[in-house]
Amino acid sequence: MTVAYWVVAALLALLYLFSGGIKVLRSPDQLRPMMGWVDTVPLGLVRAIGVLEVLGALGLVLPPLTGIAPGLALGAAIGFVLVQVGAISLHLRRGEAKLIGLNIVLLVLAGVEIWLATVWL
Repeated sequence: MTVAYWVVAALLALLYLFSGGIKVLRSPDQLRPMMGWVDTVPLGLVRAIGVLEVLGALGLVLPPLTGIAPGLALGAAIGFVLVQVGAISLHLRRGEAKLIGLNIVLLVLAGVEIWLATVWL
């Protein structure tokens, strides 16, 4: 269980550090080719999602690693489920059902991480 937790946590953390980091650091013009939805929401919301993704990635790794408030990892995983539910609903509203494959994979991985966090932590 320990190995499974860390494999899934590392995968999610790396992906969300990248995804959140680019949302925080890149301009809307740089984001638009990858994320067509950035024009449909305020830039502040895009930045806030990015910050939450980075904090969630850190929350999956740092608390269990340090032993300080390891329950925060469960909260981070729950937050990632909510992020993906929001992302899927946004894509479906925009008629982009073909684009939700990665979102579904991330939703499932976050769900697995919730289960692993409740069993292991």
